[in-house]
Amino acid sequence: MKLSEKAAYLKGLAEGLNIDKTTAEGKLLTAMIDLLGDVTDAVGEIDEDLEYLNDYVEELDEDLGSVESDVYGECEDGCDCGCDHDHDDGDWDEDCDFNCDDCCHPCFDEDEEEDGESDAEDEKE
Repeated sequence: MKLSEKAAYLKGLAEGLNIDKTTAEGKLLTAMIDLLGDVTDAVGEIDEDLEYLNDYVEELDEDLGSVESDVYGECEDGCDCGCDHDHDDGDWDEDCDFNCDDCCHPCFDEDEEEDGESDAEDEKE
């Protein structure tokens, strides 16, 4: 049951109870049910806005991916996940580290990682 349906159900229950709206308890319950309806409406609007913004961000992400591809070209990656990535440019671009499209694991230049490991070993000696 949706939030709006639940709020309408509670409002119907309250009306069916014939709450005396002249008593303090009746006034409180009536005000709470009205507030619940208002909150439900506000949450519904927020959900609609969130859905719109999510769609908008996805479109921006796709557009940005196209721009990055045009500006930086394609990369050959060294993804640790074992996923097979097929890119056009054979040389690794240092600015081209990214997350794997398949598993979201960070991909990076394998040679750069090996250089970093040898630097760390040299420092120990």
